[in-house]
Amino acid sequence: MSVSLPTWNLADLYAGPDAPEVKSDLDVAASAAKRFNARYRGQISALVAAPDGGAQFAEAIRAYEAIEDRLGRLISFAGLLYAQDNTDPAHAKFYGDMQERITTISTGLLFFALELNRLDDAALARALEDPSLARYAPWLRDLRVMRPYQLSDELETLLHEKSVTGHAAWNRLFDETMARLAFEVDGETLTLEGALHLLSDKDGKKRVAAAQALARTFKANIPLFTLVTNTLAKDKEIEDRQRGFDDIAQSRHIANRVEPEVVAALVEAVQRSYPALSHRYYAMKAKWLGLEKLEYWDRNAPLPQADDATIPWNLARDTVLDAYRGFTPQMAAIAEQFFEKGWIDASMRPGKASGAFSHPTVPSAHPYVLLNYQGKTRDVMTLAHELGHGVHQVLAAKQDALMADTPLTLAETASVFGEMLTFRKLLASAPDAERRKTMLASKVEDMLNTVVRQTAFYSFERRVHTARRDGELTADEIGRIWLDVQGESLGPAIRLGEGYETYWCYVSHFIHAPFYVYAYAFGDCLVNSLYAVYEQAQEGFAERYFEMLAAGGTLRHKELLAPFGLDASDPAFWDKGLSVIRGFIDELEAME
Repeated sequence: MSVSLPTWNLADLYAGPDAPEVKSDLDVAASAAKRFNARYRGQISALVAAPDGGAQFAEAIRAYEAIEDRLGRLISFAGLLYAQDNTDPAHAKFYGDMQERITTISTGLLFFALELNRLDDAALARALEDPSLARYAPWLRDLRVMRPYQLSDELETLLHEKSVTGHAAWNRLFDETMARLAFEVDGETLTLEGALHLLSDKDGKKRVAAAQALARTFKANIPLFTLVTNTLAKDKEIEDRQRGFDDIAQSRHIANRVEPEVVAALVEAVQRSYPALSHRYYAMKAKWLGLEKLEYWDRNAPLPQADDATIPWNLARDTVLDAYRGFTPQMAAIAEQFFEKGWIDASMRPGKASGAFSHPTVPSAHPYVLLNYQGKTRDVMTLAHELGHGVHQVLAAKQDALMADTPLTLAETASVFGEMLTFRKLLASAPDAERRKTMLASKVEDMLNTVVRQTAFYSFERRVHTARRDGELTADEIGRIWLDVQGESLGPAIRLGEGYETYWCYVSHFIHAPFYVYAYAFGDCLVNSLYAVYEQAQEGFAERYFEMLAAGGTLRHKELLAPFGLDASDPAFWDKGLSVIRGFIDELEAME
């Protein structure tokens, strides 16, 4: 299948690492950053206080934004090349060199945000009366949330410059190590992605062999992953302490522009629902498979009657686009560009980044989607998910470089909505009750993986980072925390046997974006509530939905959800979203 799968065309960014435009853009960005520094450093307060301060300040922000867009294009290109093959020394060197060059250039821009956060509120409010500056009010609002936690200019500069040899270097070590891991399954050497894929194989013997191979290789490398985890957790603790954060996840909440109590309400609602959701479902699944208990490698096993035929790429494409078109032709038209213009890399190969993502790059370009497509129903859902991100990123690009990015909590909205559209279309076309049961079970498992599993991941991170404050953690200690939270969330119907204590080590979100994971549960529950509104009142929904996506990072979740009559700060909101999963499980129970 791999020969017919698309690989992306990065020429819209640059023709290659040696393209003259790469050097030219680096030189232009470096010169622009120096000019910007010379013109504005130490002058922001006086500039804002001037009679035409709003217009002058807006001009400065536009110049800053143009530099950010150019630097973003460069690092996006380097990162995408690196994702194509983490083991290619040339790609790794180019990525590392770009990180260093861009960090050096952007160091000269650090003063801008620091001086902005020292502006007097009243002076800024007066300047914002100018329409040209008012456009940037959301960006200024979000930037100034960090005011209480801002360090001295010297410390901020030091942290910025050392990031290349600090957390970014540990991230790269993790990625390159994980990309080189080999998993021996029945005489065949597999990548991480290939071995994980076998955990969903219909053949129980293959699942056991894959699970054991994963555990063997993880165990052999666990000292390194333990060191990476300890180092990054300590690195974060040092910065959190210096900034004065009250909670280990506070920096993530700020970045997500979400109140801590909203996240706490989500987590509490999901944890209360463990017995009614995951515990109940996995007990049913054990019966379906004729087992007293599921082994951990059976968690994602297909049902005995499940169709294990490979879904061709073209059929996956048509399925997703048809589902999108059924919602609105505009959504399908945007998604279709990803296929037609070489914006997707779908083949699975050694060295390629595992998992899937949609990289927004910069508003002056377009997103790129990475998948590891293997022809299963879950892969079709992943395609729908990532294209949802891509559609969102295309629509939000009109907000330009400083305000196009959406907080993670809302960034998952379009992706999960795209999945739901695709699932509902497939479910409606199910030929019989047996097929409907199989599809419902698969969807429930995906939702449990998104809501229950990711909430458990968040609990795991909280416990690891809290425990790390008392000293280094051994691999055994991290493994015990992992087994505890997994046991709580998955329930008594799953046996977490020997080897599973190492499975925490491959979850890249723990390394790249601490506490990112609750965004998945947030997005899934939010979309469940949003989809209910769509089903009840479809007229005008698509227009409001597109307006929400096109807002990018300019609006908070309360403002974005208000047109739909939804409020994530209401504790009942989360129960409404979770009730959708309960309803699917109820239907499966009724089929027994």
